[in-house]
Amino acid sequence: MGLTETETSEDREYTFEDLSVVMGTYNEAEAIGTVLADIDDVTDGAAEVVCVDGSTDATPEIAREHGARVIEQEPQGYGVAVREAVLSASRPIVVTTDCDDTYPMDRLPDFLAAINRGYDVVSGDRLYHGAETMPALNRFGNEAFAVMASALMGKRVHDTTTGMRAYRSEVVEKIEWTENTGLSAELLIRPLMRGYDVRELPIEYRERKGETKLDPFKGGAEIAKSIIKVSLEERFR
Repeated sequence: MGLTETETSEDREYTFEDLSVVMGTYNEAEAIGTVLADIDDVTDGAAEVVCVDGSTDATPEIAREHGARVIEQEPQGYGVAVREAVLSASRPIVVTTDCDDTYPMDRLPDFLAAINRGYDVVSGDRLYHGAETMPALNRFGNEAFAVMASALMGKRVHDTTTGMRAYRSEVVEKIEWTENTGLSAELLIRPLMRGYDVRELPIEYRERKGETKLDPFKGGAEIAKSIIKVSLEERFR
């Protein structure tokens, strides 16, 4: 679905037919069906769904049953899977989410509306409402990551590591993504520091279904390193 010679992406009025919802999946059989059913209900089945999967359980089969396109790869970490999902999307608007039912798919219309108002990136802010269902250690870490990123960028952000964002496809296609565990932060920092129009949109955050795969200490250290590395790379780019 391309643009005419005189039409720019900012001129488009996007609908759910222009939307790809993408995610990395790993052993999320307990939650993936609910997430995909919610996407289908909210978009009336019009959105493309892409799952990059390395599961050993029934996750890929459930995803296919719900009409998702499943790309199978060996497990290599969060960022590797999400990067592949983002770059494999075929629609002009890409929304990232997680497959653990923590993010509100009923807010997809609000993300799309913000893109239609001219934003290049719309980032879900889980911390605005307090994120009380998030473990206290994770909440503290995410607040600290936001303070760190804001100081390094010289631009205030409130939730650096949220997994739910909408992007114009040209944004994700023009930037070389390098991080793994810290990809969520990178997906916000690089566009923001390159002058793209970014808006943070407050969202609700639910308690996850199934067990978390991220070690809060090891993962937190890797995310902090990514924030520092990416911010400094962009500052001196």
